[in-house]
Amino acid sequence: MWTTESLWFEVAIVSIVFAIGNMTMGHFEERTPKLRRVGKYLLILTLICGISVVFGRSASMITFGLFILPFVYIHLYFLPKKKGINGWTGEPKSKYYDFRGWNKDLFTE
Repeated sequence: MWTTESLWFEVAIVSIVFAIGNMTMGHFEERTPKLRRVGKYLLILTLICGISVVFGRSASMITFGLFILPFVYIHLYFLPKKKGINGWTGEPKSKYYDFRGWNKDLFTE
């Protein structure tokens, strides 16, 4: 009855990671357009499922795991050392908003 031999396993893993990421880190994407956020999810999901079909589940899960490397580089090295932004809290907010290219005045929109 329950099997992990279908692509639903990949869909579940990617969806769980994105759900947890949005719950814990979503406040850093507060001004990112919703369409871009949904598009990112669909792109990653399609990529992982495609890799799984062509190369197998191990290759797709390794690829998905490798997506963590840029995250670690950006949050542990690039933001703190190069931009002066805390990689976990996004503070100071003014520098973070400048880095993202967002308007700092929240009440003008």
